[in-house]
Amino acid sequence: MAKMTMVEAIRDAHAVAMERDERVVVFGEDVGYFGGVFRCTKGLQQRFGVSRCFDAPITESGIVGAAVGMAAFGLRPCVEIQFADYMYPAYDQIVSEAARLRYRSAGDFSAPLTVRMPVGGGIFGGQTHSQSPESLFTHVAGLKTVMPSNPYDAKGLLIAAIEDDDPVIFLEPKRLYNGPFDGYHDRVATPWSRHELGEVPEGYYNVPLGSAAIRRPGSAVTVLAYGTMVHVALAAVETYGVDAEVIDLRTLIPLDLATIVASVAKTGRCVVVHEATLTSGFGAELAALVQKHAFYHLGAPIERVTGYDTPYPHSQEWAYFPGPERIGAALARVLEG
Repeated sequence: MAKMTMVEAIRDAHAVAMERDERVVVFGEDVGYFGGVFRCTKGLQQRFGVSRCFDAPITESGIVGAAVGMAAFGLRPCVEIQFADYMYPAYDQIVSEAARLRYRSAGDFSAPLTVRMPVGGGIFGGQTHSQSPESLFTHVAGLKTVMPSNPYDAKGLLIAAIEDDDPVIFLEPKRLYNGPFDGYHDRVATPWSRHELGEVPEGYYNVPLGSAAIRRPGSAVTVLAYGTMVHVALAAVETYGVDAEVIDLRTLIPLDLATIVASVAKTGRCVVVHEATLTSGFGAELAALVQKHAFYHLGAPIERVTGYDTPYPHSQEWAYFPGPERIGAALARVLEG
């Protein structure tokens, strides 16, 4: 075991996957020589050579389009989109090509590629460096969508994503990249935004896609969260002394519905938390599934705590985030229901 930040765990996952399978290639903007803007691929080009870790032109559509071709040819590309906000030019390649290749070819071809991208706020990135577009991917049949909340899962899930025979969208919360906040981030950081280094096994392991984790058992209410919001939800239930069961979804598609339904059947109440905007957010799908599969267990309406339906606010991002106070208020409402 080694203590790692999420950046280090992601870097290690690349190295393990590349060492085990020579078909794995890594590329994107500034990914090769520089090692990525967040340093997630630092040292990979020096270790594996320029044919397996290399820089790409500033063309997200070209990056993903090339990856689709490589995947169809038999490689296993893992590409980085520098920020999730930059993925829109590549959306057609992701949706029309990668997600549908297996189906349009009647199984003759597949697209075993992984598209990594940093998501969410917390670094004063403003409107074009802070979005959380996960629902744009969960809506698309043929894609798998992953968002880890800690270094252990980041490494294990990324290895599983690279090994998967279908396209995986791998979303990395920027607020969790480097463990404890310091320096620049301390100016706005609050105690619930600090995250310790994670214990990560050295060498190979994976975390299966489609498996949620219960981060805190409880009996009064179920809280569903993913990414950074797992930590915020845990802080909220501890702050307000609520006996909540906090579930870290880890994989949005495929979703571990069995764990969710079993928890809500036990607690009778449910709060859904995510950083993305409210309208058409993934929380709406979660609420609909809980309503369908656990309706007769519910003792109160399902609550959603999310970002606001506004363009991302640069100077007010910490007010935009769901914090313990807003989650605590939602918990109080469902417990009173």
